[in-house]
Amino acid sequence: MNILTFDLEDWFHILDFEETAQPAQWSNFESRIEQNTDRILQLLEKHNLTATFFCLGWIAEKYPSLIKKVSAKHELACHSMDHQLLYLQNKEQFKDDLKRNVSVLENLSGKKINAYRAPGFSISREHGYVFEELNRLGINIDCSVFPAARNHGGISDFPVQRPCTLAGIDFEVTEFPINTRSFLSKQIVFSGGGYFRMLPYPLIHKWMKQSDYVMTYFHPRDFDPAQPRLGNLSMKRKFMSYVGLSSSHDKLERLLSDFKFMSLGQAYESLDLKSLPKVKL
Repeated sequence: MNILTFDLEDWFHILDFEETAQPAQWSNFESRIEQNTDRILQLLEKHNLTATFFCLGWIAEKYPSLIKKVSAKHELACHSMDHQLLYLQNKEQFKDDLKRNVSVLENLSGKKINAYRAPGFSISREHGYVFEELNRLGINIDCSVFPAARNHGGISDFPVQRPCTLAGIDFEVTEFPINTRSFLSKQIVFSGGGYFRMLPYPLIHKWMKQSDYVMTYFHPRDFDPAQPRLGNLSMKRKFMSYVGLSSSHDKLERLLSDFKFMSLGQAYESLDLKSLPKVKL
């Protein structure tokens, strides 16, 4: 099961960076989201693929025609309104953010929103209220769990790396966690972000063939070598943000040619929900 997803963010939606942290700052930057998303849509059309787009509500409000274009052939899902890490919000702020995100996407697409991914995979065991609110709004699929320690949270002791039922006292959702791979004594994600751009394609191809479940997560900026560079990033963050941009589009095309992919909704429909492992949060 290979699931194809994109986080619909612009090039300046960088987490943990003071100069781009708040929506009030974003109007200072030239947007590249429409042209970059169009390139992705053309590639998906070429390969006859349906993908899931986790959309920022801020993007949806600014570029409603883009959201309508995406939703005409692909699945929309929530990625928050303003791209704020969960641990920087209180419960009420999160509830308001999610409600606004759902509302703008459903109003533009005319379709029910069924899935959510937290910004930066910033979910942790302390965020049971997030899943309660998802249930309250009729969202039954989550893709926020990162089953390893990371800067933005993660659940390092999460017991499975495949679809499961995630349950708490007052909630139950179908969880599609990100999948990791051990590399140089570290758990990394090869199916998206900086490591996808950095790692040689033969290694990615090998790991794909060895995996019976892969959750991809790409961004339009991952395939835009002409994007502006933010000058005050740390050396590590600058490397991970911009490494491999010149070859990433061709690498994605090879990936889509070599393997079969489905949207999150298609993956969900293929599951026998009663047989999924149950994980308590």
